[in-house]
Amino acid sequence: QVQLVESGGGLVQAGGSLRLSCAASGTIFNINAMGWYRQAPGKQRESVARVFSGGSTNYADSVKGRFTISRDNAENTVYLQMNSLKPEDTAVYYCNAVANFHNYWGQGTQVTVSS
Repeated sequence: QVQLVESGGGLVQAGGSLRLSCAASGTIFNINAMGWYRQAPGKQRESVARVFSGGSTNYADSVKGRFTISRDNAENTVYLQMNSLKPEDTAVYYCNAVANFHNYWGQGTQVTVSS
């Protein structure tokens, strides 16, 4: 089992920045990938950014060049630095971990970008 605890959401004006954090605990040595997903009202949950055990990353086209995902293995924490935020980035952001072919999710943190 993997437990994920997120922090760092909030309200920010367009063009501003936020950093999300996700701390993992439990059976963390089996984690193959961690990442961030988001879900806006009335929309499906979508992948935002992922980092894999080898260090490679991928991003949704909509956030490339603005968001950066990073992982601190010593602290078992993954971060999402979000710059140049836009109103369309408003959503609940969920931390995700994949371990032994199971998906684990955090409780979600709200990010609201005002225009």
